[in-house]
Amino acid sequence: MNNVALNPKPKLLTAKKFNKYKGLIYISPWLIGFLAFQLYPFVASFVYSFTNYNVLGATRFVGFDNYADLFSIDPDFIQSIKVSALYAVISVPSKLIFSLMVALLLNMKLKGINFFRTLYYLPSILGGSVAISALWKIMFMKEGTVNQILNIFGIGPLNWLGDPRLSLLTISLLQVWQFGSSMVLFLAALKQIPIELYEAAKVDGASKIRTFFSITLPMITPILFFNLIMQSINALQNFTSAFVVTNGGPLKSTYLIGLKLYIEAFTNFKMGYACAISWILFLIILVLTFVLFKSSSKWVYYEDGGKSNG
Repeated sequence: MNNVALNPKPKLLTAKKFNKYKGLIYISPWLIGFLAFQLYPFVASFVYSFTNYNVLGATRFVGFDNYADLFSIDPDFIQSIKVSALYAVISVPSKLIFSLMVALLLNMKLKGINFFRTLYYLPSILGGSVAISALWKIMFMKEGTVNQILNIFGIGPLNWLGDPRLSLLTISLLQVWQFGSSMVLFLAALKQIPIELYEAAKVDGASKIRTFFSITLPMITPILFFNLIMQSINALQNFTSAFVVTNGGPLKSTYLIGLKLYIEAFTNFKMGYACAISWILFLIILVLTFVLFKSSSKWVYYEDGGKSNG
C-alpha cells in the first residue's frame, strides 16, 4: 500500500493568496479595458503616424513624411488649426462666464432652488449628442426658430449656417449651451467660501462688485483653473457640432481639426496621416496645458492663502 501513488490534491486559491491578489482581481475588468481600448490604441496610433497605413493596402514606413506634408502641402490642416483656436477662444471664455453667472444665481437662497439647479443641468446631459446637434441645425436655419424669434423684434433673418462670419459663432453657442458640468463645479466652490468673509466685507462697506472681485473670484480660482483646462481640451477636440451642424462649411469656416482628422481617416482612408494629425493635436493640448499650469502660479489662490506651485 505504501507503493501506491496518491493523487495530489488540486491547489486551491487560499484565503491568504486571494487577499494578496484581490485588489488586482477587482480592477482586472478596468485594467483589461485600459490596455485594450486606451493604451494599445495610444501606442499604435503613434506607430502608424510614421506609416502610410490605410486599412486596405500594405503598410509601409514613411518616416516623418506625414508630419512634413501636414505643414508643407496641406493648407486644410493649417486652416483647421486656426479655426479650432478661434473656436476655443470664443467658446471657452463664454462658457465659463455664463456657467459662473448661472452658478451665482443658483447659489441664492430661493424657494424651489433645487428644482432650478436640476433644470439648468439638463443641457449638459443632452447637449453632446448627435440628435441635439441636428436640432441645433434646424433651429438656426433661415426659417428656423431663432430667426422667427428675431423677426418679432424686426431683426433678420440671419444666415447663421451659410455666412462664414456667423457659422463658427453658431456652433460655439452649442458648446456654451452645455454649461451644466462647469456650473455644478462653480456652485460647489461657491458653497465652500466662508460666510465670515462676506460679513467682514459688508461691515467694511464693500459693494457687491468689489466683494465679487476681492472675495468670490479669488476663492474659486482653483475650480476656475480646472474648468479652464477641461473646457479648453474639450473645445480643441470638438467634432460633433462641426460635422452635424455645418460639415465644416461654409468656406471651411468651421473646419475644426477634429473634423479634419475624421475626414482623413474615414473618408480618405489615410489612417497613418490621420494618426499624425491626432498626435499634433495631442502636442497642442499638451503645450496649452503646460502653459496654463505655469501661469496658474500668478492667479490661482487657495484657502490657506498660498498660490499654485505651477
